[in-house]
Amino acid sequence: LPMAFRDLNARRHIGLQQLSSLALAARTFLGPVKSCKFIVDESTNQSTLICSAVRLIESLDLTSAAGQLLNETIQAQNKEFKTGMSTLLFLVGAWSNAVVECLQQNVPISAIVSVMSEGLNSCCERVQCLQISIHDVKKELCSSSVKSKTCQIGHDSLLNPQISLYFQKDVSTPEEVIAINSCSRQDDDCDFNKRLVSPSASFGSAASVVKPEGDSSTSVISGSDIMTPGCNKQKLAHSRYFSTSTPPHFSSQHGNFQAYLSGPSADPCGCYGLGHLAAALSHGNQTSVKLLQSIIAYQHERAGCSGSSQFNIAEIVTCCLLGLPESYSCVSPGFVTLVSPEQAAVVKHLEDKPLRFLLMDGDLTEQYRHLGFNRPSNVRTILEHPSLWEGGAGDLWLSSMLDILISFEVNLVLIKGNACKNLMERCIANSILVVGSVTRDVLCAFGEVTSAQPVTYLTQLNTACVGSGAHVELWKAHDGRAMDLGELVPVRIKVRGIPLLTAVLTTAVASKMQLTEDQFWTSVYQLHHALNDEKVFLGGGAVELLCLSHIQMLAEQPVQPANENAVEEFPDPWLATFATGYKSVVLQALASGWKKYLSVVMQNTAKASSELEACAMVNHHLKKAADFVSPSSYILKEFRRGDLLGGASSPFSDHGERLKVYDNVTAKTEAWRRALDLVLLVLQTDAEIITGPKRTQLLNSPVSNEFMFL
Repeated sequence: LPMAFRDLNARRHIGLQQLSSLALAARTFLGPVKSCKFIVDESTNQSTLICSAVRLIESLDLTSAAGQLLNETIQAQNKEFKTGMSTLLFLVGAWSNAVVECLQQNVPISAIVSVMSEGLNSCCERVQCLQISIHDVKKELCSSSVKSKTCQIGHDSLLNPQISLYFQKDVSTPEEVIAINSCSRQDDDCDFNKRLVSPSASFGSAASVVKPEGDSSTSVISGSDIMTPGCNKQKLAHSRYFSTSTPPHFSSQHGNFQAYLSGPSADPCGCYGLGHLAAALSHGNQTSVKLLQSIIAYQHERAGCSGSSQFNIAEIVTCCLLGLPESYSCVSPGFVTLVSPEQAAVVKHLEDKPLRFLLMDGDLTEQYRHLGFNRPSNVRTILEHPSLWEGGAGDLWLSSMLDILISFEVNLVLIKGNACKNLMERCIANSILVVGSVTRDVLCAFGEVTSAQPVTYLTQLNTACVGSGAHVELWKAHDGRAMDLGELVPVRIKVRGIPLLTAVLTTAVASKMQLTEDQFWTSVYQLHHALNDEKVFLGGGAVELLCLSHIQMLAEQPVQPANENAVEEFPDPWLATFATGYKSVVLQALASGWKKYLSVVMQNTAKASSELEACAMVNHHLKKAADFVSPSSYILKEFRRGDLLGGASSPFSDHGERLKVYDNVTAKTEAWRRALDLVLLVLQTDAEIITGPKRTQLLNSPVSNEFMFL
């Protein structure tokens, strides 16, 4: 009979096996060194490069119930945090295997659920000692940057094509000045319109000012007290597709570049402390970090250097340009979007003219009705979607809508939803630019600076709803050239005083576009959640190692139900009595998830050549932690030395600088909880469905109370 139950366990928990199989593909997504995967659509033969659990799950055909639950769990994590999905997916697979092993040892399901849940709660409480406040992190990162006597600011912006990114400031109209609060600096330091600010300065330690080609004067970079000559360091690009060449004018300036660094050793406003924090949270995603640091610097300038941590995620949007080298990626003030060539012709006609614009929070179609609209009960619908090109009522609607726009002298319409194709054609003929699929944040940004009020229908339009002072132009790259990408043309819409910033993301590889945008938003939300939590975890595997050490310590401690002090970690008296014989087995299974996690991360970062070597290194640290004063003290000591699990610093830190890495607190712990909750849910659901010829034996067996027969 025991063998029969073991066979039954193996057959009935198909859901756990499915979770394990789906999670197996996420091994390469862990850690700072990720291996991308190509997903091929069989219907179109188009491929997409992915490097996240979200895109992987979205690309799979999940027909099973377990797969659907996994998809919902990952989507919930992505919707709330935009980070931690790969960790969630991997732990789902690791803990599914661990639970199956417990079942094979005939551990009751109720014991697995109770002990694993209590064990995870205990770990979440234990790792609180590895949390560090944002203020302390910024202070430590800034001081570490000042101590590293490197010439990184100069040659990062000149040599590395992956981080030759610019912060655009009205290149086409240098005479226009954006209103930025003075921060008691020299005019040259605060004037963003006369120079291009490069975001490639030493992980945010300073904002290097790159002058236009032909300007031989020196560049003043505030943020340190080091004078560095031009640096001459070669870098190799190993892929002709994923790397781009340095812009031509850089090589001509390379030999003569000199940067005079002046000012205090640590930025008194704390702006560049956020730049360091963004780099430490990104774990080596340099391209996104450089863009993010430019956004931080600009938002801090607008805040008037008040000393507070200014980072508003609602002021950030992205625009993806396919067909341009990655060196053209930049941050551009205003709203950059893509329009058709016909609309681009309207943009050329409207350039250098102040525009009256309209904001719409719905669709600009005849059939659109707002949410909650109730049709009259006494009206019979004859035709739901009339043909607008055959005359009649549809033609009348087109004419009336166009007449409204012309009567209010509207030149620009920003719509949250979609616009009627026929109406857009008529607007183009009358030099009216209609832009659809505009996010709510963009509409709010234009409304706040101009007092324009969004409307749902054009018939609601009045003078108070129309904004003025907008400008539209063809978007120009940092070399001053307008870009024509064929089917779509990038344009920039701006208005004086608008805080909106567009991260223009470029790549020449179509399959890499989605990956580039995902990586940027991950970096943005990592910083956003860190500032909301006001604390971060030590990174580099420190938290997982402490969890592993803590769980193993609990597993080695025998539970004495008669002794109240012996069950501190599991205060429930029923659990202490019931789980006496299973606590060690279940806790070891829980710990195996984090051990596999650490081993895979070490393999992905090439700090271990095999899983066996990685496990040996983890066991070595566990033994040293157990022999130390306390495991947390040992982990903190090794983290500060940078020797934790082969190095607790970013593998992408250049020039000898070992940048500490940190993790989000809430996103990480929620990923753990969601992973375990999903595994236990599938475990208990599978246990309720029993098939096979052993029904009579099961009814008469001692464990029949575990099953519910349908």
